[in-house]
Order: sequence, then C-alpha cells, then structure tokens
Amino acid sequence: MRRLSRRQGFYGALLLVFLNLGLSACGYRTAGKSNTLPDHVKTIAIPAFVNETQTYKIEQMLTGAVVREFTTRANYRIVSNSDTGADATLRGVVLSATTAPSNYDSTTGKVATVLVTVNMKVALTDRDGKVLFENEAYQFREQYQISQELSSFFQEDSPALERLSRDFAHTLVSNILEGF
Repeated sequence: MRRLSRRQGFYGALLLVFLNLGLSACGYRTAGKSNTLPDHVKTIAIPAFVNETQTYKIEQMLTGAVVREFTTRANYRIVSNSDTGADATLRGVVLSATTAPSNYDSTTGKVATVLVTVNMKVALTDRDGKVLFENEAYQFREQYQISQELSSFFQEDSPALERLSRDFAHTLVSNILEGF
C-alpha cells in the first residue's frame, strides 16, 4: 500500500473540509428567488387598474408595468380578464396623482424641478375571494426637471410617470412573490 506524503495528506484533508462545508448548506438563498404564493396559483388575472385621478392614462402605465414585471420575473400565465378562470386576480386603484414644485431656479424664480406623487392600493385575491396580498397605502414619488429654454423644451412628465410605474411594478411584484 502506498503511503501519502504530508503535503498530499494536508490537501486531502482540506478537500474534505470544503466538501463537507458545501454539502452542509446553511439554508440561505438568493434574495428575490422565493415565492410565497400558494402552489395552486398558476394563472393571474391583472385587469386594468382603476383610475380615480385626473391624470390621463396613468392606470394604463401602471397596469402595463406590473404585467411586464410579472412576465419577466415569474412563471405565471398572465391574463387581462378575471373571467377567464384565473387562479388569482390582482386589482389596483390609483387613488391620487399630484405634482408639486420641489425646486426653483434662483435666477428666474421659475419652477425648475417638479415632484410627482402617486398613491395606490392593490389586492391579490384567489378565486374563492381569499386575500393573498394586500397593500392599501402604496406611495411612489418621482422628480423631473422643467426645461427653461423654449427651443429645447421637452415635456418630462410622461417619462417620469413611466419611471415611477417601473419602480412601483418592481416593488409590488417583489412584495407579492417574497411575502413582504
């Protein structure tokens, strides 16, 4: 029988330690990979959110962003109508959308930056009416600058609402899937 040298013995012991550590996983997992929805939920209906504001098409932006986020992050079938036999339905209401000046140009005294604030409530219920997720107090803010030069004027409120919609969708889907 061949005898191992000290170096070979050391490397062998080191290899056993690393294998042991790898096999005795501590149970941690990567954030964003868990799913707390019941196993029976395979199809989620996301009808257009209700708009209780005067902001034009904001409900369409928010609904579209949520559908895109669910589609890219989870393996659920997403439908737009709850009458299609969906396992769960996500309903949202845009409660308010306000804009307010947040910065002024010191030389002209005109508004330089505007803050958009959107308040929403959402609820995810299964087909039996059981609430799987609910938050009645979502609030998201986004700033945008107002161009002072007429020659380069660009309306920035729509891109700001699109950014806000993406942030909302990311947060909502994370909250639903990870149970926060």
